[in-house]
Amino acid sequence: MARIIPLSEGSFTVDGTKQFVPFDDRNDQLKDRAAGSLLVEIQPFLVITDRDIILLDTGLGFRNADGILQLHQNLIDNGINPMEVTKVLMSHLHKDHSGGVIVTDPVTGDRSLSFPHATYYVSKPELDYAFAHDGKSYQKEDFDLLAQRDNVVFTEGEGTIDGYIHYEWSGGHCPQHQVFLIDDGEDKVFFGGDEAPQNSQMRSRFVAKYDYDGKRASELRQAYLERGITEGWTFLFYHDTKQPTTKFQS
Repeated sequence: MARIIPLSEGSFTVDGTKQFVPFDDRNDQLKDRAAGSLLVEIQPFLVITDRDIILLDTGLGFRNADGILQLHQNLIDNGINPMEVTKVLMSHLHKDHSGGVIVTDPVTGDRSLSFPHATYYVSKPELDYAFAHDGKSYQKEDFDLLAQRDNVVFTEGEGTIDGYIHYEWSGGHCPQHQVFLIDDGEDKVFFGGDEAPQNSQMRSRFVAKYDYDGKRASELRQAYLERGITEGWTFLFYHDTKQPTTKFQS
């Protein structure tokens, strides 16, 4: 049976500037933030199967007060050595999902992949698109090493990794977004990245302005929901501030 560990980096608001500002619901009010601000969790996931320790997206790349990559600290706090991660699956390369791909040594300035013993799985069309659109949503210094390392496997379209991790192009939130379904024979764990970011969006027909193709993203959420109910998926919600995982009932 797969073990699922949410690795929350906290709640943030984000507006048109694409800056992620920490939000503490004990002291902060959404109405005090810039117009149009969205409240989101930043929440990579770890899925542990009999064969792998799998990381799904890599957060913002922030460091804690001790200078340690927050994602590494979250793993350590859950009893996982970051060097034990075997696979890193990237839904897309927006900065709130790819900020922890690379770590910079604070003393030497040397840059390396944050999980050197893992194999990274990245959409090649997404990487190409990200390089071509470096700016607000994509910051190439977060992911440029992916094009230079041997432990990176490039995906495209749909396929299967090691016989039990299925990926497919989705293309709603951004043109080359991909989603993952981990099926270890006992559990089916679905990670939709920003195609299925929050529990509350799954049963609505909300068309989001922040999606590249809002109509497609809305239709995908409905399709994933229907498949998930039929096949018993556990959904992982990267941006949900209250409910990181759920199984939907018909």
